[in-house]
Amino acid sequence: MDIKLFDSELKVMDVLWKEGNCTARHIADVLTTDLGWNINTTYTLIKRCIKKGAIERSEPNFMCHALIPKENVQEAETNELINKIYDGSADKLFAALLSRKKLSADQIEKLRQIVGNLE
Repeated sequence: MDIKLFDSELKVMDVLWKEGNCTARHIADVLTTDLGWNINTTYTLIKRCIKKGAIERSEPNFMCHALIPKENVQEAETNELINKIYDGSADKLFAALLSRKKLSADQIEKLRQIVGNLE
């Protein structure tokens, strides 16, 4: 994925990922309620996402559609984190995450299954 989205743009995308296609006005209403943003801020960010190719706009009513799936963004952001902070080493990131807090037996079992599926 070549599109780099900033945190504020990801907030806009998050509304679309959670709710599916919706109007710019609806996105603005959600972000006003959740984050206290004014409508112009949200519209500016939607336009930026359109320019970057992350959102497609259609009429009537300035309907917005996410062009990139959340999973692609998560993967790109994770890769960037691994490369930037953990010297390209996924196992260093994994070790850092595991050392941050006590995991429940359930969480440990889920991780075992994930690792087992990779083998």
